[in-house]
Amino acid sequence: MVRFEDCLVNLLRPLGVYDLRSGAINRGELAAYGTELDSAELALEDTAREMNLTTAEGFGLERIEALLPYRPVCVTAEQRRAALAALLRISGDSFTPTAINDTLKGCGLNARAEETDQPNHVKVYFPDVAGIPEGFDQLRVIIEEILPSHLDITYVFWYNTWGMVAQRHATFGEAADTGLSWYGLAIENDGYLEDLW
Repeated sequence: MVRFEDCLVNLLRPLGVYDLRSGAINRGELAAYGTELDSAELALEDTAREMNLTTAEGFGLERIEALLPYRPVCVTAEQRRAALAALLRISGDSFTPTAINDTLKGCGLNARAEETDQPNHVKVYFPDVAGIPEGFDQLRVIIEEILPSHLDITYVFWYNTWGMVAQRHATFGEAADTGLSWYGLAIENDGYLEDLW
């Protein structure tokens, strides 16, 4: 970052009428102006970052969340940005299965809705979370707001079992050698959980 004090000194130096040496009164005045301009630049950069959903980290995300009827269940700023972007994409034509699944990202977790053989019935599952997701009560409210109101919803939860691990590893020792946690063993193969549904 260029310091504004240096910019001011470089602007005034060609005039030759100011004492711009370090410690001179004129230089001290320029240093004070430069410090304030540096602070203003940082504040403007912060505001510009927060005004853009793709880069917001703090008050920008809070302001967008204040516009919505509910707040996504998220941990990181990146998850919040993705969830808010999904919620902002909701429109009158967001009711195809693809659009609904895109919109469900607004929950803050990877939630997936899938049609069943029963008319007006869908199942919703969370492929990235073993068991019942943290904050499920809040997630449920958001999901039921997003999905069309005439649909019956069944929530499906999965748990890591020895059978799942055994399908991918011949022995317990081989599974232990991966260094993965119990949850890590469940999701280690991309797409494996999708096959469960």
